[in-house]
Amino acid sequence: MNETILVVDDEESICLSLKGILSDEGYEVLTAQSGEECLDIIEEELPSLVLLDIWLPGIDGVETLKRIKSKYPKMQIIMISGHGSVESAVTTTKLGAFDFLEKPLSLDKIVLIVNHALDIVRLEEENKLLKNGQEQGIDGQSKIIVELKEMIQIISPTNAWILIMGENGTGKELVARSIHRQSSRSSKPFIEVNCAAIPEDLIESELFGHERGAFTGATEKKRGKFDLANKGTIFLDEVADMSLKAQAKILRILQEKKFERVGGTKIINTDVRVLAATNKDLEYEMEEGRFRQDLYYRLNVIPLEVPPLRDRIEDVPLLANHFIREFSLKESKKEKHIADDAIAVLMEHTWPGNVRELKNIMERLVITSPSDIITAYDIPPLSKENHRLGRSDSSGDGDSLSGAKELFEKDYIAKKLAENKWNVKKTAKSIGLERSNLHKKIKAYGLDEMKGK
Repeated sequence: MNETILVVDDEESICLSLKGILSDEGYEVLTAQSGEECLDIIEEELPSLVLLDIWLPGIDGVETLKRIKSKYPKMQIIMISGHGSVESAVTTTKLGAFDFLEKPLSLDKIVLIVNHALDIVRLEEENKLLKNGQEQGIDGQSKIIVELKEMIQIISPTNAWILIMGENGTGKELVARSIHRQSSRSSKPFIEVNCAAIPEDLIESELFGHERGAFTGATEKKRGKFDLANKGTIFLDEVADMSLKAQAKILRILQEKKFERVGGTKIINTDVRVLAATNKDLEYEMEEGRFRQDLYYRLNVIPLEVPPLRDRIEDVPLLANHFIREFSLKESKKEKHIADDAIAVLMEHTWPGNVRELKNIMERLVITSPSDIITAYDIPPLSKENHRLGRSDSSGDGDSLSGAKELFEKDYIAKKLAENKWNVKKTAKSIGLERSNLHKKIKAYGLDEMKGK
């Protein structure tokens, strides 16, 4: 149990009493003796629950409640008063308080209500994760996906850092969320950082936060991603797309586990579990000087490969039916069914966009197919290279345009590999293709069997 509770009361004896009883229950307890101090602590620590006295020096409890709820509407707050009245209870409840307690406090009642309030916090977090669909990308019964889920179960309870690798659309974020949900940090934040989307000049502000007035436009203090993720999990998505300068800043905080906000002087300690993801070959990126070797070895404690959908094609029917149910419910439509000929079409596709592509196709079919039965004729062309769909001939024998393209590409790659004595790195560079992509094409065309012949 890692939840943090903030007790706010101008009577030190009450703060100490509540801190003692709640600490014995396994909670981390902070205390404050004014509304102003309460607001400052919330900015720094973001507690799960606040026990707030109505009568405080300076700004009173009602005003403090208003300010907390305006910025953190989901934060649970239990009001306390030595001069309780029905009017006070009604007022604070309307402002968003979870409950209202009168002094003298019953410690047993306090523990009961605190546990109840935090149960609701946990339930809301679980519902949010479920709505994010964290399990969708790892649904399946294929051997490769069963092994992946077994590995996730093994590594999730640990604090080990994990590097998640896989193509776009395979479900790397969903795997990361699943790891967090099964970890001891599940009650704490899961903070995602889209490394590819952070502008170079804002990297420090985004990661570490900034103080008010630190630069033009910094009109208020902002907590950074590492601050928000404290005691939880930070997910560095598309980590290979960061600049070398940004990588250096990330490496520093990962090593030192502390930082300063931009424009600030206070040292802030952070305790985060790091999950990182990439769709690139990081060893190749290091060789090309685009990714720091020290950062790679820092992140790559446990490597985890998320397979592309084409390598677990037997999972397509299960996933397709899952998405049909999901989107039928979302669109308030009668649940549709998918015919065997449509499943056959889906099974023939190579799914370059992986699970994300399948999900998009199924959403489109739920909305646009005229019948309750989805057939092969309802399925739109899945790619420029694959137009089978039960209606057109693309046998891949060279008679069709797509087949001719595939044959040319296979022969071309085989020729270039032979010219470069099967040096994949050198071949990839000579034809302007990423090494990881060339590896995939070699495997897809069965060219690895030709090596040495």
